[in-house]
Amino acid sequence: MSNRYATAEGVPYTDWTEIDGDLGDCPEPLRSAILKSRVDFADGDASRVPFWHTPDDVDVIADLPYADDADEVRGHRLDLYLPHEAVVRGGQTMPVYVDIHGGGFVYGHKELNRNFCTHLASRGFAVFSVNYRPSPQTDFLGQLRDVAQALAWIRDHRAEYPIAQDGVWLTGDSAGGCLAFFTAAVERSASVAAALGVEASGIGVNGAALVSGLYNLLPYVPAAGGAAATAAGEDDPKTILDAMSSTFFAPLADVDRSAVDVAEIVRSVDLPPLFLNTSSDDFIQSETLHLAALLSEGDTDFELHDWKTAPAETLGHVFPVCMSWLEESGVVLDLIRDFTYSRL
Repeated sequence: MSNRYATAEGVPYTDWTEIDGDLGDCPEPLRSAILKSRVDFADGDASRVPFWHTPDDVDVIADLPYADDADEVRGHRLDLYLPHEAVVRGGQTMPVYVDIHGGGFVYGHKELNRNFCTHLASRGFAVFSVNYRPSPQTDFLGQLRDVAQALAWIRDHRAEYPIAQDGVWLTGDSAGGCLAFFTAAVERSASVAAALGVEASGIGVNGAALVSGLYNLLPYVPAAGGAAATAAGEDDPKTILDAMSSTFFAPLADVDRSAVDVAEIVRSVDLPPLFLNTSSDDFIQSETLHLAALLSEGDTDFELHDWKTAPAETLGHVFPVCMSWLEESGVVLDLIRDFTYSRL
C-alpha cells in the first residue's frame, strides 16, 4: 500500500475504506472516477481520525460474519456495539439500531461510522454496524441484498445477545440513508421486494433515522435496454453517480418504476416512523426536504430537523455521523433517542 493512502498519524485509509485494490478490472472513466471519489472522501475523513474513540461504557463485538464468504469478502461482516450496562443487566429489552454507512456507494467500511455508532449506543441502544460491498464489487441491488442478508443474520442470532427481539430500527447517512430507506420499503412491502428482487428478512423494521440521505435515484437510472439517462457515457462524467449510471444503477432500468420512485413508495408503502436530519449547507439538503414534503402529504409518522447554519458556521453533509463530537451532533443523537424511545 502506498504511503499516499495514510493519514498524518500513519493510520492507513484502508482501515476504513477500499482504495484501489478492487479496481483492477474496472473500465475507464469509471475507474478514475471511483478512485478520485475514494481518495477525496478519505482525505476529508483523515482529519477526523484523532476524534474517533469508543466511550468507556460501550462494548464492541467486531467482525461478525453474516455470510459464508466473509473470510474473503470484507463487505460481509458486521459489528455490534452494546452499552456495557446492557451486558451487565442481561435481559432482552435493549432497542436495536442497524447502521448503514454512507460513501457514495463506492467508499467506506463499517469502521468509518464507529464514532457515530458508539455514541448512539451510549444513549441506550444496541447498534449493529453493517458492511456491504462497495461499487464496483456489486451494484445497487447487490448492496440491498447485502443489507437484507445482514438483517437475516441478525434475525437468526439476536437471541444470543442482550437485545430486543421484536424488530429493529434502521439508520443510515448519505448513500447509507438511501439504502436504509429502500431497505425499509423492501421489508414493509412484498411488492417492492419482488420488484427489486430482494428477499426481505422479515425481521421487522420499526422505524428509521435517516441523515442527509439520497432518495431520488431516477436521474441515474438508464433507459430500459439502452443508453444511460445521464452523462454516464461521457469521458468526463459530472458526478460519481453519473459515472455509475450505466453500471451500478443499470439493473434498475428493468425494474418496475414504482419500486424505484420515492414518491410512489411513499404513496403505496406503509412506511415506519422516520426521523430525518439535514442542514442548510448540506449539498443534498433538497433530497431530505423533498422526502419530508412527500411524507407530509400522507399518513407516515415523521420528524424533520433541518439545521440552519449561522454566518461563518459550517455543519455540512452528514455532520452528526462524521463529526459526532460537535454540540449540534450531540443534540441530534439525543433527538434520535427521544424519537425512538417515544415510539417503543
